[in-house]
Amino acid sequence: MRSINAHSGTQNVCDWLANSCQPRILHVFEHACNLINEGREVLSVVAPQIGAGPFNLLLEEDICFSNSLRLESPVSVSAHQLTLGDLTIQTGQAKCWSPRPDWERLQIRRTEILNPLPSLPISITQPLLPHSLLSNLSSALVTEDISSTQKITSQLAGLGAGLTPAGDDFLLGSMYAAWIIHPPEVAKILAEGIANIAAPLTTSLSAAWLRAGSRGEAGAVWHEFFEALIAADSAQTQNALEKILAVGETSGADALSGFLGTFAATTTPQIPP
Repeated sequence: MRSINAHSGTQNVCDWLANSCQPRILHVFEHACNLINEGREVLSVVAPQIGAGPFNLLLEEDICFSNSLRLESPVSVSAHQLTLGDLTIQTGQAKCWSPRPDWERLQIRRTEILNPLPSLPISITQPLLPHSLLSNLSSALVTEDISSTQKITSQLAGLGAGLTPAGDDFLLGSMYAAWIIHPPEVAKILAEGIANIAAPLTTSLSAAWLRAGSRGEAGAVWHEFFEALIAADSAQTQNALEKILAVGETSGADALSGFLGTFAATTTPQIPP
């Protein structure tokens, strides 16, 4: 039996631990283990390499989950403790991390953020999805066209392979752009509309990310990216971009494509219907 301390978690993590009675393992990877409870809510137990996230329980030490855990491994939750197979995680001293960037500050400075985006020091490949869907979604979000946004979302949700399909990743990145482009009350309506339609149409893990995005929550790598854009620090921006692009096989790149595509639509003349 190995015991390890949790470094940090979010309020979502605290709620998951408090409310889960019959959790089970959903996925096992080298540096992450995803759990799901009876309410279909996801918790990701992650090593330091993965970093903080909206529903991540971040451990203090490195660990290779795939060496000792299987989908059938038992899971139990008790006060200040989570047990996965022979691994016991002490959660009582975990720090609380806020997954919500300062959208209000970012929205105020959106023009400063927009200007350097076309000259970012990296090439982003667009997802292998219908270009018309992607561009139309970006335009609909910029013009606050709720009806079109929701219609296109239903076509993109779950589109593509993987635990977080490319269509969902593009939607998530587009949400982040909406939180910066629009005032909070507008962004909230657009983001919630996307999540409410897309979540039932995709995987449990992808739905968890979309739900988090609808609450304005993002992973630590995106927090770093936003701070770099505000600071107009090219080296910091390059470093943050590389971290995002390293997420999953193409998940980070697809989300970044959604983010940049939506921002690009703010400078594209909109053709009236």
